[in-house]
Amino acid sequence: MKIYKQGATAYIVDEGRVFRTNSDWDLLINRAELHRRLREDCSGFERVSEFDASGPFDPPVQHQELWASGVTYLRSREARVAESKSAGGGDFYDRVYDADRPELFFKAAAHRIAGHLDTVLIRSDSSWNVPEPELTLFITSAGTIEGYTIGNDMSSRSIEGENPLYLPQAKTYDRSAALGPCLCVPEQPLSMGSAVSLTILRGGASVFEDTITLERMKRQPRELADWLLRALTFPHGCFLMTGTGIVPPDDFTLQVGDEVSITIEGIGTLVNIVNQSRQI
Repeated sequence: MKIYKQGATAYIVDEGRVFRTNSDWDLLINRAELHRRLREDCSGFERVSEFDASGPFDPPVQHQELWASGVTYLRSREARVAESKSAGGGDFYDRVYDADRPELFFKAAAHRIAGHLDTVLIRSDSSWNVPEPELTLFITSAGTIEGYTIGNDMSSRSIEGENPLYLPQAKTYDRSAALGPCLCVPEQPLSMGSAVSLTILRGGASVFEDTITLERMKRQPRELADWLLRALTFPHGCFLMTGTGIVPPDDFTLQVGDEVSITIEGIGTLVNIVNQSRQI
């Protein structure tokens, strides 16, 4: 089952059938046993015969915060250590990869998140920028993981590499994140054998592509969610990016006009166009 958001309207696609509702988004998704309850709800929603699943779509958020996990894959640890070595920060990433406590940080409020076929930004004061494709969990206010979406965690590697204390500036700025194209609400948890793929097009030609499976992630989704909820409450639920295992080579940086496509098996494909932030 998948839910697509367009303005105040939600489209629920379930076994080939499409239903439309203008129910409040927060109330619609922030429920335990969401798959079962949505299926029950659909009997009272309007059924539609035509639906364009290509988008564009809004990110599947209303009042939810977006948080993120770092260094959950070996490839991510290697990249963070390399970029921070000259600043003396490499040991931090080695330690957090092996530590009991994960790296968790605030990524974006809802108004800073882009949707499917929307624009993401690179900072004008950063010389090295990459997308990070990430499985993203939807966690209810009760702490249950009820759904999944695709996350693009835009990252300014030159800023983070200069000093690990600059992480908030490297990670959190306008349109530094994208979610979509839908909220996937499966009956059973998403298989950790699912593939995650990243393709970056420049002028219509591929300049980078790679694939990894979720089973390469060192920490399980439930573990990351439990750490996040230790001292935080989320009245409307929250989204949590689970880290990336795909990192372009050090000589690669995004350019204005690049098209970033992230596919996660069982969820779909999130597409964004890169632009540059204005320096105010």
